[in-house]
Amino acid sequence: MYAIVTIAGKQWHAEPSQVLDVPLLEVEPGATVTFDQVHLIADAGKVQLGRPFVAKAKVVAKVIAHGRTPKLIVGKFKRRKAYRRTKGHRQDFTRIEIQTITA
Repeated sequence: MYAIVTIAGKQWHAEPSQVLDVPLLEVEPGATVTFDQVHLIADAGKVQLGRPFVAKAKVVAKVIAHGRTPKLIVGKFKRRKAYRRTKGHRQDFTRIEIQTITA
């Protein structure tokens, strides 16, 4: 069984007991979160497709932790102009574990 669900503005392929790193959610670790924007549910060959969402479908997840990704170095360079700029970026994320998918 799996579902396509919108979490924090992005669509994710979710299966029970799967761990996902999603954009930062304002929820404390250990809390349970319910997502009701489910686009598709597939279970043993039976597919329910929403327009745009499946009615009464929800995905329940448990928040494991918050974190930041490794630093990504971004650089700009113009040749022969003595122009070089570097900047680092770290994205915040929330690690969740999918508990149940209900239709």
